[in-house]
Amino acid sequence: MTVTAPIPISVEFFPPKTPEGVDKLCAVRKQLYTLKPEFCSVTFGAGGSTQEGTFNTVRDILAEGVQAASHISCIGATHAKVREQLGILKAMGVQRLVALRGDLPSGFGIGGEFHYASDLVAFVRAETGDDFHIEVAAYPEVHPQARSPAADLQAFAAKVKAGANSAITQYFYNADAYFRFVEEVDALGINLPIVPGIMPIASSTQLMRFSDACGAEIPRWIRLRLQSFGDDSASIKAFGLDVVTDLCEQLRAGGAPGLHFYSMNQSTATLEICRRLG
Repeated sequence: MTVTAPIPISVEFFPPKTPEGVDKLCAVRKQLYTLKPEFCSVTFGAGGSTQEGTFNTVRDILAEGVQAASHISCIGATHAKVREQLGILKAMGVQRLVALRGDLPSGFGIGGEFHYASDLVAFVRAETGDDFHIEVAAYPEVHPQARSPAADLQAFAAKVKAGANSAITQYFYNADAYFRFVEEVDALGINLPIVPGIMPIASSTQLMRFSDACGAEIPRWIRLRLQSFGDDSASIKAFGLDVVTDLCEQLRAGGAPGLHFYSMNQSTATLEICRRLG
């Protein structure tokens, strides 16, 4: 019997909007800490709209003795604003950032002093040296706004050249897309860990909505199976666990350097997938 070595994991949360949500997320985190995540990241709303909630959640995770990574986005932001945010995070003891272009809040013009995530990465490096480990986003299935796959690859290369340490991918359900992307990055002479982002499947309507918005492809066979279950949430969850565990097995066997779980502030599916992975 072959025993596969454990693979490092990390987990993403979003900042809760209500006191009940804060309490619920606290309980979820405690359950997920049993997996000994390398770090937990916290998302940052469009245009920095959740800054207070993001930083409060990051502060809570650090207080619980776990490394926390704050998302930080730059679209619509000024150099002064980002400089201020970096100062707050550094004072809190944050050592890892997830640097993103981000989305503008609806109704806002483009504005701001940054245009691309690579601008943000370069700015963080210029301001803080090597104080932060910088994660950037990668898109194995091509960023939905990219002019072409080649342009998307060049945009990724620009982020690495600007000073990124590692990358986390958008979620996907086709392992070949990830392995091809890693090969293409290697062919450019770029060498950094690219950790696959994993989205457990708990609700088909939620998954379809997210995927339509972010450009992640749901393979036809998965989409049809999910549709065939209708409102049978138990069958959706059972099928989702099988599909995502199998995906994680393929990624681990193929040498992925870790797994980053998009938890959606839930613990059940991530815990079960990791239990199945051993």
